[in-house]
Amino acid sequence: MVDHATPNLPSRDFAATAQFYARLGFAESYRDASWMIMERDGITLEFFPYPELDPARSAFSCCLRLEDALGFFDFVIANGIAETEQGWPRAHRPKLEAWGGLVGALIDIDGTLLRLIQEEV
Repeated sequence: MVDHATPNLPSRDFAATAQFYARLGFAESYRDASWMIMERDGITLEFFPYPELDPARSAFSCCLRLEDALGFFDFVIANGIAETEQGWPRAHRPKLEAWGGLVGALIDIDGTLLRLIQEEV
């Protein structure tokens, strides 16, 4: 097995979280009352229940290191996530950073920030 890490993210409602991420190509690979795992193209996201989470105050985040951040962003937009500056869910178009990579963002239905990072452009 290759060493790897998987982010543990909050979910106010597993069914709603699963539906949201399924729109983005993630498939549920495990769920019980206290844990859910979703996977897509080598990315694994794990969720724990946090029904009292206020999305407007959430400080949860993780980085998705992608081969094609713009392609994933376009897929997100094509699946109904708005490119906007307020509210959630929402997306921010990847932009070229001074260090040479692209960085964008996806804010999920629980206010979690997923940075969309492409290191080699």
